[in-house]
Parts: sequence; C-alpha cells; structure tokens
Amino acid sequence: MAMSTEFTELFPNLPEELALECLTRLNYAARRVGALVCRRWRELLLSRDFFYHRKRTGFTQKAAVMVQSIPVQGEIPVRFPSYGLTIYYPESGIWDRVDPVPEYPDGLPLFCQVVSCEGKLVVMGGLDPTSWEPVRDVFVYEFTTGSWTRRRDMPSCRSFFAAGAIDGVAFVAGGHDVNKNALSTAWKYDIRADEWTELPGMNEERDECTGIVVGSEFWVVSGYATQAQGRFMRSAESFGLGTGEWRLAQDAWVVTQSPTTCGGVVPGNGAFISWAEVDPVVQAVGLVAFAVDMGGWTLVTGQEPQGGPFGFYHVERKNEGQIGKVVKIEAPEEFSACARSGGCIEF
Repeated sequence: MAMSTEFTELFPNLPEELALECLTRLNYAARRVGALVCRRWRELLLSRDFFYHRKRTGFTQKAAVMVQSIPVQGEIPVRFPSYGLTIYYPESGIWDRVDPVPEYPDGLPLFCQVVSCEGKLVVMGGLDPTSWEPVRDVFVYEFTTGSWTRRRDMPSCRSFFAAGAIDGVAFVAGGHDVNKNALSTAWKYDIRADEWTELPGMNEERDECTGIVVGSEFWVVSGYATQAQGRFMRSAESFGLGTGEWRLAQDAWVVTQSPTTCGGVVPGNGAFISWAEVDPVVQAVGLVAFAVDMGGWTLVTGQEPQGGPFGFYHVERKNEGQIGKVVKIEAPEEFSACARSGGCIEF
C-alpha cells in the first residue's frame, strides 16, 4: 500500500515497511488493545487504506453476524423478544455478542437491517422496540474500539426493505412507508462522508424484498406491490455502480415464498437459489430461515418442524452450484435462540 505520514514510526528504529507488515498480521482479537498503544497505531487500525491493504494481502478474516433473540433472564414472561447482534467466528468456533446500541439498551429496533461496511457494522431503520413506531436511526459499530456512533438518519422511514454494501457504501431500496405502501425508491449511504444520496427509482414497488450483493451489483430480490400483499413476484432488479441504473431481471426468483432464504445466484442460469428448495439442506435443517454467504461455504439457519430447536449449519458448496456436506454447527446455549437475519463481515 502507498505509505503516508500516518504510517511512519510505528515502531521505534524499525523500517516503516516492516512495521506495517507486523501490524498487518495483528490478530483481530488484539485490535482493541492495539488501538490503545498510541495515536499512530489507532489511526492506522481505523483507516480505510489499512483495511483494504489487509484485504489485498489476505489477512482479513470473515465472521457471520446475526440479529438474534436475546435469552430472557429469570422467569418474567415477555410479550415480544428482544434482539441483539451475535457474531460467530468460524475459524475459532467462538460465539460472541456485540454490546447493545446505547440508545437501545434493551434490544435493537425490530426488523432493522444490518450490513457490513469496511469491517464495520451499519444498523439502519426498523421499529422502536417499545412503541413499534418506524425509526430512521443509523448506527455504526467499530470493532477496533468496541464502540457505537450515531450517524445521519435515513432520509425517510421505511420497513422491511432491502440492504447491502459495496466498497464503503450502503444501499437501501424498497420496503414500505408508514402507511404500508410498497416503495420503489432507493438511497445510498457513504459511511465515510456520513451522507445519503438518492438513487433512481426501481422499476417495481418491492415490499419485503431482500438485498444481496453479487460482484459490483446490488440486487433487490422479489418483494410484492402494495395491492399484492404477500404475493411475492418472480423478478429482481440490480443496480450497477458503473451505469448508475437499475436493470430488471424476470424469473430471477422462481419460488413463491419470502426471499429471505435467497442464497446467491445459480451458476449458469442467472436465477437466485432458495435454500428452502434444496433437498439436502431441507432434510438437515428443516424450516430454513435465512442463509449467509461466507465465501467458500454457506451458513444456513433454520428450525425443525413443529416448533423444534433452532439450528445453524455449515453447507459446503462445490463447483457449478452443487451442494456438498451439510454439517450442524454446535452453538452454546446462550446463542441457540432464533435468529431473524444475518450477513457476513470481513475484518
């Protein structure tokens, strides 16, 4: 990476190139301690350039982040579950929970969207867990410091929308407004500039759609129009960063259920796969809830029929879309509750 003044004298009497290579190999578990060593280390570990340097040199690590129900303490009954952010580190097998957002100490906004952006978590929108009113809140979690910051609100309230992130920019599209009208509008959020910019509208209204990133395209899969409550459409739309336009793809979602089970594109035909339709996965998992693309494999979550336990599964992917072994991931009891949604974060 290009060296700048912020990367000098990282270690006394050690060439800066060698010092940079040492910090590039710093384990993610030590990042908080490293940020406390000195100002230059903190600036480096928090910098965008350093994140992409680690990514180019193969020293980033992936983890799954999930919006998961928080176990209730004691025997006091609750009407609605509270949700927090769970992190699963597949290399070490460690499960952990992210500290609560200070503004929501008792649980995240219900049905909020969470995306990963340059090693950070971005939480957007949802319903206030107390009043159930839609919120426009945006929060960013920085793993290096273990802290949340409040960011510029979303331009308008929307619920059950699609979200994704590419190169430091988060995208939101579709969902419905406070009057339950399906939306075709879309925005992008620059995490560094803390700015929202309106995008061209999609070709279709899409409520309860799902966002997925494929290469340099942000896809909005399925959803339904205002007058078609619950009847999920077969089409999807992609926003190209190069063209700045939406492209409509018919028959991209060929199942009739919610696209939360979407698991990427089927090689060769351009349609999106639904893990709820893959026999080996259904036989092992039961009722599929959602899936997280982890690169060379997929984390699939679901619940056994008739109210059985919720589980997490490692699904091996082979060439040309073939499915390999499906192995259950053992989760500690405090992390075994129902998870509503999830994604992959790269540190």
